[in-house]
Amino acid sequence: MITKRHALKLAVALLTSAAASAYAADTGPIKIGLILPMTGQSASTGRQIDAAVKLWMAQNGNKVAGRTVEVILKDDGAVPDATKRIAQEMIVNDKVAVIAGFGITPTALATAPLATQSKTPLVVMAAATSSITQASPYIVRTSFTLPQVTVAIADWAAKNKIKKAVTLVADYGPGFDAEKFFDSQFRLDGGQVLDKLRTPLRAPDFAPVLQKVIDVKPDALFVFLPSGQGAAFMKQFAERGLDKSGIRLIATGDVTDDDQLAEMGDVAIGVVNSHHYSAAHPSATNKKFVAAFEAANKFRPNFMAVGGYDGMRVIYKALEATKGAGGEALLNAMKGQVFESPRGPVLIDAQTRDIVQDVYIRKVERVPAMNNGLYNVEFDVIKAVKDPGKQK
Repeated sequence: MITKRHALKLAVALLTSAAASAYAADTGPIKIGLILPMTGQSASTGRQIDAAVKLWMAQNGNKVAGRTVEVILKDDGAVPDATKRIAQEMIVNDKVAVIAGFGITPTALATAPLATQSKTPLVVMAAATSSITQASPYIVRTSFTLPQVTVAIADWAAKNKIKKAVTLVADYGPGFDAEKFFDSQFRLDGGQVLDKLRTPLRAPDFAPVLQKVIDVKPDALFVFLPSGQGAAFMKQFAERGLDKSGIRLIATGDVTDDDQLAEMGDVAIGVVNSHHYSAAHPSATNKKFVAAFEAANKFRPNFMAVGGYDGMRVIYKALEATKGAGGEALLNAMKGQVFESPRGPVLIDAQTRDIVQDVYIRKVERVPAMNNGLYNVEFDVIKAVKDPGKQK
């Protein structure tokens, strides 16, 4: 039997332990869990975000509110079960204040329940399905949504002598968003979608769907593919002669990804696309960001990098506001942040916890002033775009 004295000793020990843990939490390092696909098909996403996180910390230091910031990077290979397991270990064992990264939508959705249960803010730096922020009240996004960038290119297409189109998207959440919002906006503007094609998320073969495009003969082919698949698509697009068929290629900026443009070659020149970030964005803030990024990494930043860089900014500024506290206080400090990003002005909407940002219409061009490289050169902008997927 436990005597009163033993019970009292046990209670005192537990309180002492709890107090010691709280003190350690208040004075020890602030841990940020970073879950990225560093291997596998989405490895370019992990490489870009990891580099951007390191650049932010190199420029802004590793201390916030007098405490050291420690980033714990884990590779999930873009496998949702692995993401969930890693996130649980980070929350329970590492006692992270926030989890960030998430290269594709399924990995973010797999982790959402854990964020809610543990009240751990989750910062999505890459995944782009509209519904992600609705999966947990603790999710904040610093990347973009497919509806944001798709509506813009559909509108542009209908106003530029494209009357009939075929859509080709990857067969998962962002692809469904791109297909849906291109179709609805294009038809609203008087266009006609002749066919809707999808390719597998992993190891896609584009030849069969490109043959269907040739058979249908639309004015244009609209394409969304996740970061990392653009070069393979462009190669097959050229191999099947579509670049000389008179069928115009239009896309979201994932396809003409800065990370892969050099591999695509001249077949990409002239492709009109819409997105929220280009390494050629002409602002002083972006020129400084690109110069620092390239000096540190020897490769060009893409839209994934800017999502990671801005994600770290949101985390740091929130930690400063809460003096290192996590949980709901940290989440609330992320909401409503307004700042100048390398991509342009952005806002973290306090109601939706999603990003509001400018969307640019661009054309792939060879730019002599930038080592004669291929870049997405902006020629139009839609200001302060909210996610159309959340607008009623």
